Amino acid sequence: MLLKSNIPLKYIIGKIKGGLLLITVYATLIAILYNNFHITRITIPIAVPMVLGTVISLLLGFRSNQAYDRWWEARIIWGAIVNDSRTLTRQIVGFLDNVDDRLEAKLFKDRFVKRQMAWCFALTNSLRDEEALSSVAKYLDDEEVNYLRKYSNIPSGLLFLHEQDIMQAMRAGWINEYQQVELDKTLTRLCDSMGKCERIKNTVFPATYSLYIHFALNLFMILLPFGLIGYFGFIEIPLAIAISASFMLIEKMAIHLQDPFENKPTDTPMTTISKNIERDLTQIYKEKHLIIHRKEEPVSKEEYYIM
Repeated sequence: MLLKSNIPLKYIIGKIKGGLLLITVYATLIAILYNNFHITRITIPIAVPMVLGTVISLLLGFRSNQAYDRWWEARIIWGAIVNDSRTLTRQIVGFLDNVDDRLEAKLFKDRFVKRQMAWCFALTNSLRDEEALSSVAKYLDDEEVNYLRKYSNIPSGLLFLHEQDIMQAMRAGWINEYQQVELDKTLTRLCDSMGKCERIKNTVFPATYSLYIHFALNLFMILLPFGLIGYFGFIEIPLAIAISASFMLIEKMAIHLQDPFENKPTDTPMTTISKNIERDLTQIYKEKHLIIHRKEEPVSKEEYYIM
């Protein structure tokens, strides 16, 4: 996720540098033909590109709004994952607090809380098309890792292991039927959140809509220098570049926001959220040995996004 400040100009220009180079060369060529070779019949009324620009502005505004809705829905879903992860840990710790077999219950809670941490990181890696199991193996025991190898969807397998442990706790008499129902509701909400993320990930933004807007935008940028040259002369070059850059940046912004799980700076910051969940679950459980030691990666002044 891009931060509020310190976004370098290099990053912004880098998204449209190819288009900027083309429009610079194109606008310069039009200016040379008009001013040096006096080919004046190439001008067109400025109203022509302006009408087209108005239409494109409306279309880009609609697309940007829809893309932001997808990004914001992804962020809401991960906010729910934070809450449900805390709730699940609180329930496990509270429901098993009075179990007679303290050691067995402690091992059970250790395994369950670590597995929930693993689930958050596994879902992050899965949505980013990265290998999920090896990255979360440190949270799991060997038996769980071997069991998960048969799953193509690692987060789904982790939730099933959660369910098995809950049923084991119920058979052992550690929790009653009402507590089992509440735990199952929390697991269901986590499963729903996972499904919503996968829906956003697997639903492609309509390709024809993107193609038509891109075609209209290119036509606008082609016509723009012809409309400006008769009024501004060589000043047409920076004007055409600035106006074209504005439209291209808006289009790129919409393209990046519409896919919030592609491991880009504009993504939902799932890794950061998962680390915060890990910290919160450790504090809720209050067991020092649960802390997974890792090298901290704070955002420095040079960095402008978090993942």
